[in-house]
Amino acid sequence: MTLEIEGGIPGPAGKQRVDLRTRIARLAVRPGVQAWAAKMPGFRGKTRSEGAALFDLVQGFVASQALRAVVELRLLHRLIDGPLPAEALASAAGVSADRMALLCQAAAALGLMHRRRDGRYGITTRGAALIGVPGLEAMIAHHDVLYRDLADPVALLRGEVNTELAHFWPYVFGAGAAEDPATAQRYSALMADSQALVANDALSTQPLKGARRLMDVGGGSGAFAEAAARAMPDVAVTLFDLPAVADAARQRLGGSDVGHRIAVAGGSFRDDPLPDGHDAISLIRVLYDHKDETVRGLLAKVYDALPPGGRLLVAEPMSGGAAPERAGDVYFAFYCLAMGTGTVRSAARIGALLKETGFSQISTPRAVRPYVTSVVTARKPD
Repeated sequence: MTLEIEGGIPGPAGKQRVDLRTRIARLAVRPGVQAWAAKMPGFRGKTRSEGAALFDLVQGFVASQALRAVVELRLLHRLIDGPLPAEALASAAGVSADRMALLCQAAAALGLMHRRRDGRYGITTRGAALIGVPGLEAMIAHHDVLYRDLADPVALLRGEVNTELAHFWPYVFGAGAAEDPATAQRYSALMADSQALVANDALSTQPLKGARRLMDVGGGSGAFAEAAARAMPDVAVTLFDLPAVADAARQRLGGSDVGHRIAVAGGSFRDDPLPDGHDAISLIRVLYDHKDETVRGLLAKVYDALPPGGRLLVAEPMSGGAAPERAGDVYFAFYCLAMGTGTVRSAARIGALLKETGFSQISTPRAVRPYVTSVVTARKPD
């Protein structure tokens, strides 16, 4: 629907045409309209909900820092055995009682704790989930790096920041940047901690059913390869990653009950051909680390390594595309920007790159939890 008003896109008879949402927004920005709407029965509820949503955006960075303090001081772990007064939490954390009370109130407001009538604080199901989700606390603790990179978001957008994240994830710049074993172990551990949920959601749609040999490219320390081996007992799995990462994967998988079914190969998908002999390949949280040029090169290598009819599984956080959504288009988009080479793509964009490479039967199964991962699958034509 369009309305002919002043300003906007040129239309017939020299008038301008703008959509209805723009028209409403122009009304809402006028002085006094918000105050008027807050008093009108038909608009009061909407005005209040929009105001609350705006305030959530304004105070979001404070909430995230309060969350980090709760995690760093391990308050939820201390409450798992039962409610405690703020004074007891303060003593264990080395924080004054009045300031611990402030943090506990904030945690209760965020739904991580609940305040009892006797003044003690207990853990909520949301708080329990936070400490129960593998890797979530590690990711929150890791955010100090992201926060520093985002200290001047305009400078980041203009490319004027030498970001810390670019140095934390050096593999995105090639094998030479990630040869140090200690560096590889650091980022591989963080990836492994958070990979379990991704693996479960990616495999839940059974996109690889019927495969005989699966290669997980860029598989890190092997969390997805391990999950795939457990979910598909008849499938032989190969993990392919940078040599330093592959060494760490061998050590980790050596203690796994399915480790004997997972072969580990070291190499760079930038510089080396991918091992052949696999009828399925997975790219788990790989494409969004890289620009289109690198992705095109990788997909071409995947295509060449697969036999006719071979399948590809792509799983990673994605943009909402035409329907922007918070996880992909806010958090992961800015995280990838700070990494220096990555970019979050929509499922449609990934599908276009796959089609450009030669893949067919491109499909996007419904995501179980888009904030964890979304999935795109494809086949190499017979």
